[in-house]
Amino acid sequence: MSDARTDPIAAFYEAHPYPPPVEELTIAADLESDRRYAHHRIWPARSAESVRRVLVAGCGTSQAARHAMRNPGAEVVGIDVSTTSIEHTRRLIEQHGITNLRVEQLAIEQVGSLVDSTDSRFDHIVCTGVLHHLADPVAGLSALAGVLDLGGAVTLMVYAPHGRYGVTLLQKYCRLLGITPEPGDIADLVGALRELPVGHPISRALRETRDFQSDDALADALLNPRDRTYRVDELFDLLVRAGLRFGRWQQQAPYLPDCGSMSETPHCDRLLDLPEPEQYLAMEYYRGTIDRHTVIAFAADDTQSGVIDPALLPGAVPIIDPGAAVVDDTDRLPRGAAAALLNRSHPASDLVLFVGPNELDWFRSIDGHRTVTELGADTAFIEHLIRHDLVVIDATPGASS
Repeated sequence: MSDARTDPIAAFYEAHPYPPPVEELTIAADLESDRRYAHHRIWPARSAESVRRVLVAGCGTSQAARHAMRNPGAEVVGIDVSTTSIEHTRRLIEQHGITNLRVEQLAIEQVGSLVDSTDSRFDHIVCTGVLHHLADPVAGLSALAGVLDLGGAVTLMVYAPHGRYGVTLLQKYCRLLGITPEPGDIADLVGALRELPVGHPISRALRETRDFQSDDALADALLNPRDRTYRVDELFDLLVRAGLRFGRWQQQAPYLPDCGSMSETPHCDRLLDLPEPEQYLAMEYYRGTIDRHTVIAFAADDTQSGVIDPALLPGAVPIIDPGAAVVDDTDRLPRGAAAALLNRSHPASDLVLFVGPNELDWFRSIDGHRTVTELGADTAFIEHLIRHDLVVIDATPGASS
């Protein structure tokens, strides 16, 4: 187990728990729909009831509790090196009467101690915002891969370099000045950030992201003793070295040349001729603002991909993303378009799908119960919806019942 007295990351999160602790958890009102969407984004053809065990690796102050409340039928295990984070999670367990969650103070590299048989492996492993803080990320991710059950998936988020350029500049600035996470230094840092030059690369993040809304969050972003970033190609290499395989992006539209503004340029077809990993890397360079990569990965020898087989689409059920929105203000639409479909959770504003009247009717008729054939929808249109993160597909037997 990591020792807070010797591990700089453990010691840091003892003093600056992240995310900032909350007094009470709020869960989406339409929990069943959200749960179903999140599940089939990973497993189009696997039933939600088959996910028995979930591991939240580096659970922080509340992430494991949220997963347990959203998945009451699964056994959830949360691990973290920070005693403070574990204590906050246990407080939430007691407060909300959570019965399907246990938490342990444990380093990711030692996660194998949680598994004593094939039956105790995990169907879903969530590791977001953690791996890039480890001294040896390959060792950490390999350990997680080692406790993944057959057919299981890993949801992994790591920092990306180009969208964090402003953060990197200020991290270097803070190191040069010897700024510490002590309250006095943080107060002075907040004052200095208010006077940043107009146009500094971090300005938008300071205004819009929660990473700068509290002292502990600010310390995590700018004063963390150890973090790193990964380009798309570096992330793919990390997965391979850990015995995993890329399945899909959690939100895939930003990485796809045929989505958003790139689809209108002369370069779109040239990009689509590249192998997919090179398409993704090119789009990372083109956008320049992606600050994190969230990927769904499977074991290297697993045949699953997280992507629906087009042959299954006619008999499958589309489910609308909770963040999907319809903009039908005709004054703001291009000629011939009946509406613009978008996902409110996309950070990029160009990821819009313009649709005609028939397509709009098809989209509005999606109810999470009828198949593509029953909706009378064109399968090519449904594939566009999938690529734009507007729907996922439930291809399990009996999904339309």
